[in-house]
Amino acid sequence: MLIQEELSVQEKLAILSDAAKYDVACTSSGVDRKGKAGTLGNTVAAGICHSFSADGRCISLLKILFTNQCIYDCKYCINRSSNDVVRTAFTPDEVCSLTIEFYRRNYIEGLFLSSGVLYSADFTMDLIYQTLKKLREEYHFHGYIHVKAIPGADPVLIEKTGFLADRMSINLELPTADGLKKLAPGKTRSKILTPMKQIQKKIAVNQYELMEYRRAPAFVPAGQSTQMIVGATPENDFQMMMVAEALYQNYDLKRVFYSAFVPVNEDSSLPALPGGPPLLREHRLYQADWLMRFYGFRAGELLSEERPNFNVFLDPKCDWALRHLELFPVEVNRADYYTLLRVPGMGVKSAQRIMAARKSGPLDFDALKKIGVVLKRAVYFITCSGRMMYPVKIDEDYITRHLVGEEHRKVWDIESSGTFRQLSLFDDMKVPALTGTGGGL
Repeated sequence: MLIQEELSVQEKLAILSDAAKYDVACTSSGVDRKGKAGTLGNTVAAGICHSFSADGRCISLLKILFTNQCIYDCKYCINRSSNDVVRTAFTPDEVCSLTIEFYRRNYIEGLFLSSGVLYSADFTMDLIYQTLKKLREEYHFHGYIHVKAIPGADPVLIEKTGFLADRMSINLELPTADGLKKLAPGKTRSKILTPMKQIQKKIAVNQYELMEYRRAPAFVPAGQSTQMIVGATPENDFQMMMVAEALYQNYDLKRVFYSAFVPVNEDSSLPALPGGPPLLREHRLYQADWLMRFYGFRAGELLSEERPNFNVFLDPKCDWALRHLELFPVEVNRADYYTLLRVPGMGVKSAQRIMAARKSGPLDFDALKKIGVVLKRAVYFITCSGRMMYPVKIDEDYITRHLVGEEHRKVWDIESSGTFRQLSLFDDMKVPALTGTGGGL
């Protein structure tokens, strides 16, 4: 496996941006750092302006691998050591130059830098550190940087890199140790979780340092995240949600990303997936993850060992509500905030608006519509001043028939959407528009 050193930067960019397309980086910066004199870029709220490719992946950042050479032979990865592909690597100066040039042309607002493992974890982590150090100190780039930490690398290198990055992430890859052992035999859970715990502890310590000393350098101010592959191993949705919940509780992660398995290699250990990548399943996991992070749900409420997978035709909140009809209908003018959050069709903002608006008087259905409540879902679960919008039979089958009509159309949109090609910064006019339907949970 030889690195092709004679390739131009343009050729390297084509190879290493394509090799990075399965790393999920669709996230806001999570940090507010204004620009200052003598530097380039900022990370204020409008600084990371997301664009999406036909498969829904975010390309607002310059998303590249430092190298696609790797010592590991993970069976699901296009960059595994046994694959016969062209190998190349950037130099730290090349990554810095690309980032600055793309930023100056307003193509990007930040950098997402991942990498295969070149020679060893320490060697690769040191190259990433040297790149970020040059970008911050020599090129004076003040914008957003999301970098992957290399499992097994020296904790000192990870810590030094964390003081230069806004967000760090370490991919869990697969939800269970058995799955990791089967498809990524060179990796272990301990190698992945150890640096994750290190970053968590250092973030906590750094918060106290910043309180005591305002000029103390910030360590990973946007927090850390991870990614799990969906559908490469036989774990069900309940297992994935329990793992995600444990990561949020035990490692203070900002996000758990879910990536539908795309079969890029032929291997008897990998699933065939005749229906294509499990995009709908990925979508349901993201919806459930949102419910856990912002709506107060627990994994054990959404799924169970007896009911381990999400409903194909209903979003997780509607599915939960239909299984707990004894809690409905909810009186909008009296229910507390957390009860309102559990009503299908109501989101965080609409629940907050209801709490504020009803101080001035009782609300009716017209007022709820103006507030932003999705009545075509909420109408089956709420009353206003003791009355429903129209006579509704509080029955699981009856409500399901009406809700599935809308959700079935969404399912078709998701399963029929686009390709799995990352949007290129050079040929975006050739990508067909992504169509779909919106709406709150």
